[in-house]
Amino acid sequence: MERPNWAPGDIDLERPSVARVYDYWLGGAHNFAADRAVGQKALDFMPELREVILNHRAFLRRVVRHLLDQGVRQFLDLGSGIPTVGNVHEIAQSADPDAKVVYVDVDPVAVAHSRSLLNGNGRVTVLQADVRDPAAVLTSPEATGLLDFDEPIAVLMIALLHFVSDDEDPAGIIGGYRDRLAPGSFLAMSHAGWEADEETGSYRAVRTMYDRNVTPMTYRNKAEITQLFEGFELVDPGVVRLPAWHPESPDDLDGTGVPLPAFAALGRKA
Repeated sequence: MERPNWAPGDIDLERPSVARVYDYWLGGAHNFAADRAVGQKALDFMPELREVILNHRAFLRRVVRHLLDQGVRQFLDLGSGIPTVGNVHEIAQSADPDAKVVYVDVDPVAVAHSRSLLNGNGRVTVLQADVRDPAAVLTSPEATGLLDFDEPIAVLMIALLHFVSDDEDPAGIIGGYRDRLAPGSFLAMSHAGWEADEETGSYRAVRTMYDRNVTPMTYRNKAEITQLFEGFELVDPGVVRLPAWHPESPDDLDGTGVPLPAFAALGRKA
């Protein structure tokens, strides 16, 4: 396979990655044949999966706008992936050009493409790091050089924590970020999951295929996701299905009548 000029030389073109499969589902161009094969196989098992992914993206747009309305001007986007149209800095800086964004991802392709896209934007930076290590992220020159930790910051965990197993202590990871935030800061989260009585054969098939070919995922229910907001006050309407979180138009709502297998919420640190 010919290596595209945006792909770092040490990237294995044959190994799918979370960020690039997600990019494929969003209709992006920064993915390889291996990513597309896995992404398409998942869609074959569960055709509604692309709608779920687009709903995660729509939640990102709505929650960033909501946070801007609350006066937030600093964003820490964890597991940010490959920037596509409607990313955080585009939304935030269209409202306030002085808004600041730190993108964090472990995928070298996501980081390399982000850096090329953001070249010249002094209020946005990109950090290659494992978001499961809050201390490394928060003490990095990228974070400390751009963000003011004495002022409110919005931490974004969009479609992220289902890649963190219970053994990796997601609550502890969140706590590592929460404890460094000033009062009035926020945690925004979207998370794959469903209630026990909702699991279908297509859900199980996608989960098995993705676990084997990309990375294991941990699906949580509403109660489990609510527990992850310890130390934050949930903003109305609390933990709800993705389309139900502050819909801005009928297009934001899922009209299939089948609950989407994902939740969303926003919490505020008092």
